[in-house]
Amino acid sequence: MKKGSFLLLLTALIWGMAFVAQSTAMDHIGPWTFNCLRSVLACLALFLLLPFLHKITHTTGMVYDRKKTWIGGIVTGCFLAMASQFQQMGIMTTTVGKAGFITALYVVFVPLLGLFTGKKPAKKIWLCTALAVAGLYFLCMNESLRLTRGDTLVLICALLFAGHIMAVDAFRDGTDPLVLSCIQFGVMALICAVGMVCTEKPVTADIKAASIPILYAGLMSSCAGYTMQIIGQKDTDPALASLLMSLESAFAALGGWVILHQTLSPRELLGCALTFSAVIIVQLPQRKGDRA
Repeated sequence: MKKGSFLLLLTALIWGMAFVAQSTAMDHIGPWTFNCLRSVLACLALFLLLPFLHKITHTTGMVYDRKKTWIGGIVTGCFLAMASQFQQMGIMTTTVGKAGFITALYVVFVPLLGLFTGKKPAKKIWLCTALAVAGLYFLCMNESLRLTRGDTLVLICALLFAGHIMAVDAFRDGTDPLVLSCIQFGVMALICAVGMVCTEKPVTADIKAASIPILYAGLMSSCAGYTMQIIGQKDTDPALASLLMSLESAFAALGGWVILHQTLSPRELLGCALTFSAVIIVQLPQRKGDRA
């Protein structure tokens, strides 16, 4: 497995477990406050670690386009802030497992958006996308064939995360991925701080009560996860990257079952299995002559 693919799978594991932290944090603080604090923590941690991370990634002293890096950080930060906010609001009214699998629907949106930028995915990407859609149907559609409010909010978040993946791909050449990631967290912190001040009144005691979820989301999900995403996407096609990262849905369901004791029905488990199959198939070796 390529280094980029491994980093993206590790990212999926971290993100999947983060759904549990995101859900439990909502027992104490609002979504704007949670996202503001996690992004502030991620920005500060990554900024302090920049010299060390540059050294271990052999990028110390690298020459990069500062203007493009700043623009990339601002654009990806805006997408990340809004995607995270819709996700956090959706998690308040749906289960961790369902939220994880709906979020993973960016595997559908990324290749579709790629068509508008001239990136034609391989044939098996479309097969895997179809499996993911079928998985979403069995997982989320109730007897009235309607998405719940929480499901709808997370679905919007999936579209925004697809935009984030495409933005990362657009700015991957000629930029410092570590600096770009740090900037995006700063932008997200500013956007969420405005929402927090305008709509919520965080209390110190409540923030303290949610400290463990905030620490995990800030240091692991944001700082480590999104930074590895940017590094991993350096040499990975965005459609393939989205399918690898969509494995977070399986880890989210597992975390919800083990930690929060949330269960899935047989129908929902079938949906999980279809989505998981899509991730496995996309990792199968390409036949000679097929598009990568």
